[in-house]
Amino acid sequence: MDQSAKPRKEVLFALSECVPFIKSGGLADVGGSLPFALNRKKSVRVSVIMPQYSAIPADMLGELEHVCHFDLSLGWRRKYCGINKLVHRGITFYFVDNRDYFSSDYLYGYGAYEAERFAFFCTAVLEAIPRIGISPDILHCHDWQAGMIPALLKIRYSTQSPWNKIKTVFTIHNLMYQGVFNQSLASDMFNLDVSHVTAGRIGNGGDLNFMKAALTYSDKITTVSPSYAREIMTPWAGEGLDSKLVERQGDVSGILNGIDERSYDPSSDPELAANYSPGNLSGKYACKKALLAECGFPDDDNVPVMGMIGRLVSQKGLDLVERVLEEILMSGVSMVVLGTGDRRYSSMFQDHAARHPGRMAAFITFNNGLARRIYAGSDLFLMPSLFEPCGLAQMISLKYGTLPIVRETGGLRDTVFPFNETDGTGNGFTFHDYNAHEMLYSIQRAVRIFKTRPGDWLRMQTRGMRQDFSWKTSASEYVSLYLSLSRDS
Repeated sequence: MDQSAKPRKEVLFALSECVPFIKSGGLADVGGSLPFALNRKKSVRVSVIMPQYSAIPADMLGELEHVCHFDLSLGWRRKYCGINKLVHRGITFYFVDNRDYFSSDYLYGYGAYEAERFAFFCTAVLEAIPRIGISPDILHCHDWQAGMIPALLKIRYSTQSPWNKIKTVFTIHNLMYQGVFNQSLASDMFNLDVSHVTAGRIGNGGDLNFMKAALTYSDKITTVSPSYAREIMTPWAGEGLDSKLVERQGDVSGILNGIDERSYDPSSDPELAANYSPGNLSGKYACKKALLAECGFPDDDNVPVMGMIGRLVSQKGLDLVERVLEEILMSGVSMVVLGTGDRRYSSMFQDHAARHPGRMAAFITFNNGLARRIYAGSDLFLMPSLFEPCGLAQMISLKYGTLPIVRETGGLRDTVFPFNETDGTGNGFTFHDYNAHEMLYSIQRAVRIFKTRPGDWLRMQTRGMRQDFSWKTSASEYVSLYLSLSRDS
């Protein structure tokens, strides 16, 4: 039978955030781009289900079409559950509606109420399946907020149609965040005996753990880079779940995230002072000139600008930066930081910017246009992360001809390759140990190469800009994984 004539496998993504509707981090970028790449394949068709937050832009909420509504049992509670939908760029997005849980102006909170919100979401996804007119072959669940779906499917629904033929894939985007709650909530929200927690099937250390439930019951487990898949099987990076991951290692794979190269394209990005391409970088110099002016830096092309963009938290290696920030600013580099997070780090950057005007600028906010201007106008991009499951910023910086300085961990190790002064290979600068002075040495080395080897620098820029960071390869790997599950059934 001709491959193209075979019916497409139906895949339903379940996740807690997705662009263009709402975003707090990289999960939303994946949800907003991977389905489109998958739907270009002839063998699968993807739709998405997520909570209907009131913080979704009003114009998008106004376009939603009502599909159905029903009463949902959540432990002893009876709750309204509405399912609405919107077709965007050919993808059908379903939204789980309940104002008690999703009408606040925030995505994520704390404590038992947070458990209840996403217990409702997980249950609603499964209860919606026979009501919304699709029969997914595969439920692809993302991060802890969707982690109870594979568990509930196996424990409660596995013998009933239409759920009995569904396979599950669970993707870990960041193992640090697991959805850990008091064990009593297993009974209170799911009518599950506490033994499911204490036996370690949906619990860890005596607590209900949504992530552990997914690792126990999912048919396949992925994470967002090959290196991170290996790292989380060690006590150092396993966040207390390494033994379960080692137990399931035959079902675990690392598939590198991609970026939307149509959006992150310096040849057409409307936010830039000038556009440019690997074959003509003159626009990049105009972007640097504009960024120098925006930051209040002297107009000097010979001083490299180093950008940092992201959450201002310890995971991003900011304790290393804190230890040697004065030395960084004395190394011959100007520095611009954009992001929000811990007060400790935002105050640190603001204080140094006040003491070193012309060499340091700190924007304690998030502004997508400014982020793109920093990617384009900088010469270097610093990501000294303690751990980094995948990382998108280093890929974006490379597409904009800005050379990354990263610690060799997770997806950073898989995408940034150190400059070799002997043969000129590489696309950036790396360091191995989580050590402030090793990071500082890498920065100083990058500054030296910038000043003394402009030909090698230009070749690294164009090499990075021409790398394929699209979802094409990753989408093919996901399709292979989905089809392997179908063959196993």
